[in-house]
Amino acid sequence: MRRSTLGFTLVEVLVALMVMAIMAAMAWQGIDGIARARSTSEGQVDRMLRLTSVVAQWEQDLAAIHDTPVVQPLCFDGSTLRLTRRSERGVVVVAWTLREQGLQRWASPPSATAGELLRHWQRSLQAPADDAGALRMVSGASRWQLYYYRDSAWTNAQSSGDLSRGAGGGQGCPREALPAGVRLVLTFAPGSGFDGALLRDVLLASARPS
Repeated sequence: MRRSTLGFTLVEVLVALMVMAIMAAMAWQGIDGIARARSTSEGQVDRMLRLTSVVAQWEQDLAAIHDTPVVQPLCFDGSTLRLTRRSERGVVVVAWTLREQGLQRWASPPSATAGELLRHWQRSLQAPADDAGALRMVSGASRWQLYYYRDSAWTNAQSSGDLSRGAGGGQGCPREALPAGVRLVLTFAPGSGFDGALLRDVLLASARPS
């Protein structure tokens, strides 16, 4: 009864405060760990969603390839893949390139005439990163390689293939028959948030059975 009347001593109050401080610190560490894990998980999900949308755009470009007598419809020089694809308002030149550990996509305005298409193709040969038509699609890629599927085998896209130097062969790429498929191997740099490499095979529309 005397203790309840007098209350707690200063030592008891200090001990209680210390215990509460330790418990609060432990609780904060737990909450902080959960928040960090959630942030990391959300970041990984965002990166995967972004990569999925990039792959979908890649497949759409290849599926819409349109061959014209003006330029080679599909050309890979080791650093940039250029192609011509259909659109509602004409033919669009698309250039995919790896620059500063980022996969970039450049697209020209639609071309309604052969002269416009040729000018846009030539523009794609020197399109800078800050060009209005350029878009950085995904970051953290260290290198990439393309392969073409011909005669039941995958071959390096930079090899000669089936050459027939006809119209369009003078625009930075020899005239050659379209392959049946395109394989993309995209390698990611350490710390990019992705592990290993992405491998994606795409069957071209011209090679699909009707």
